[in-house]
Amino acid sequence: MTPSRDVLTGAVAVRRATPNDVPGIAALVADWAEEEILLPRTAADVARAVDDYVVAVDARGRVLACGALREYSPSLAELVSLAVARDAHGRGLGRLVVAAVERLALARGHASLFAHTVNAPFFEAIGYDVVDRARYPEKVGRSHTACVERELFVEAEVFAAAA
Repeated sequence: MTPSRDVLTGAVAVRRATPNDVPGIAALVADWAEEEILLPRTAADVARAVDDYVVAVDARGRVLACGALREYSPSLAELVSLAVARDAHGRGLGRLVVAAVERLALARGHASLFAHTVNAPFFEAIGYDVVDRARYPEKVGRSHTACVERELFVEAEVFAAAA
């Protein structure tokens, strides 16, 4: 697949997902789910949770990256379905989407965010700590993943102090 002009020029917006983004999110997640990198999500699954998704889109509205927030407990949320289109890798879109999901988590009152990932070094590079998967009992069976976590209120306090 040849990268679109927008991918090459950097014309990208990161924003909350809308119903129009559902097919693009579902296709992007399905691409990575085929390789067992992500858990599969149908378009219906995405549509039911569209308010929990963040996307990076090009000027034509093509979904280049996505991620979603799933409440785990009142203070803890999980970052799920983090995916970047193959032709958009290396542009920082994953970092931008994670930051937007973190802001959404903070806005919803979550103190911590965690993820199960096959790419722990990516998360470590953006400030997450690898933690024992046993902290999340229903995730223990996913032996090919690492668990990463970040305290969000600590980050919010740092930003407030700097302002």
